[in-house]
Amino acid sequence: MDYDVPAHPRLRSLARRVVACRLCPRLAAYLRDCKARWPDHRCKPVPGFGDPEARLVIVGLAPGIHGAGRTGRVFTFDDSGRWLFGALHEVGLSSRPTSEAPGDGLELRGVYIAAAARCAPPGNRPLPIELDRCRPYLATELDHFRNAPVLLALGRIAHEAVLKVVGARPSAFPFAHGAEHRLFDGRTLLDTYHPSRQNTNTGLLTRPMWRAVFRRAKALLD
Repeated sequence: MDYDVPAHPRLRSLARRVVACRLCPRLAAYLRDCKARWPDHRCKPVPGFGDPEARLVIVGLAPGIHGAGRTGRVFTFDDSGRWLFGALHEVGLSSRPTSEAPGDGLELRGVYIAAAARCAPPGNRPLPIELDRCRPYLATELDHFRNAPVLLALGRIAHEAVLKVVGARPSAFPFAHGAEHRLFDGRTLLDTYHPSRQNTNTGLLTRPMWRAVFRRAKALLD
């Protein structure tokens, strides 16, 4: 299997629907072109990954074509993934600091990782209509994890995707790194800059800033 098959029947059904999704012609064509260019890459939509009883749900932007687009697991085989799994391991929420591929034995402890978009987009920029078409998948996940007290958005697009799912106006919950929002349903939404190279190489996001967000998330869970 080229993705992690969830243990929970609802998440397993969702993963199958995600992998089979072809709702966005531009993204489907891009994945076909990428497969022809890089035959060893998976080049399919990427489902979420993690603990089916998670209390922390992390929402990213979209798969990178040479990361999750290659392996089939979110935030795997790229720099963003090294930042993410390293931080989760530091606070005791991941069994190891690196993610290699589905079936590598890595376990997330009380954490599930989702995304605003499930296909790797050209230039890492999904179009608004593509985010709209993908949103029902995130809505299903957030409903499944409705008792998870903490949501962590990696970047503004993930932040706004969460707010649209829960029916909240972005103007009422402005995005900012380190911001902490109490949502209408009682859950806490934390924000951080996305750990993309654009942010980490320029110093917009530093290791201390990143680690502080995960320490705060862990404190809220505890």
